[in-house]
Amino acid sequence: MTEQATILVVDDNADNIDVLNGILRPLYKVKAALNGEIALKIANAKQKPDLILLDVMMPEMDGHEVCRKLKSNPVTSNIPVIFVTAKTEIQDEKIGFELGAVDYITKPVSVPIVQARVKTQLALYDQQRELERQVSARTEQLEITRAEIIKRLGRAAEFKDNETGMHVIRMSWYAKFLAEEINANDEWVDLVFNAAPMHDIGKIGIADSILLKPGKLNEHEWIEMQRHVEYGAEILGTHQSPLLSMAVEICLYHHEKFDGTGYPHQLKGEEIPLSARIVALADVYDALTSERPYKKSWSAEEAMEYIEQQSGKHFDPELVPAFKNCLTKIRQVMQDYGDQQEELTFGNRHK
Repeated sequence: MTEQATILVVDDNADNIDVLNGILRPLYKVKAALNGEIALKIANAKQKPDLILLDVMMPEMDGHEVCRKLKSNPVTSNIPVIFVTAKTEIQDEKIGFELGAVDYITKPVSVPIVQARVKTQLALYDQQRELERQVSARTEQLEITRAEIIKRLGRAAEFKDNETGMHVIRMSWYAKFLAEEINANDEWVDLVFNAAPMHDIGKIGIADSILLKPGKLNEHEWIEMQRHVEYGAEILGTHQSPLLSMAVEICLYHHEKFDGTGYPHQLKGEEIPLSARIVALADVYDALTSERPYKKSWSAEEAMEYIEQQSGKHFDPELVPAFKNCLTKIRQVMQDYGDQQEELTFGNRHK
């Protein structure tokens, strides 16, 4: 690795931490956590560790649960985890690998084994990141073409709904900025950015008499309008493609609310996929700050005040302050992609 790697050591026993610190400190930067909660906070920080050495037997949150949380979170899912534990049964090792760990070191630890395993996994992780950079560079033109097709698909729904095509571009950038702000990995950020334009594709399946009705919808019409999330999922179908899988996820769940009062399944809190929680915020902010035939645009300050009022109700309370941190970049996008402007090529801003 070009820079000194950072290793996070997680163990509820300070003596065990001291032992691993003594082994690793001459070669790497070492951070320590005495429990799973602290470990997750360190792993989610802007400067993420390059490798985690994780004890299994810890009170409250054991190493297996910590690993589950790390691997289920796009912000930390790529960080390699090595279990370091006194549990030596084959079944224990099997569980560890199934959870996504890359290696397993037994206690009491051997200095040469720890150093060799850490060096190997750091090299593999560095190799993986370099390969990802190369693949990204080689497929750049394909990504541009795919993004353009996706934009067109998203615009089809927006035009039918009396929206402008600029809406899907703006809210996609807002979602990208927010995903970056919470330190999600680059691959996941790109998926959110490219899937977000398809959030309302299901509106194609809603009758014009309902979609374009100038007045308030009656109960039957509102129930039908809510079905656009299911229509969107049906249009996109089931695929192994990570992009289309995320697009389906966003279609289905971006109208869920953090307090469980949304639709279609009244999901609550982290039951709602992170991608949908991000898109919900981006979508509402752009809707509030955009002028439509039936409403005037809100100021950026008014829209942000509303979003803060809805923190913990409609929106994820951890995402709201992160979104506020993005407002400078968001204002620039609003200028670059205003409704009054001619159509611009999707994705032509500097990433």
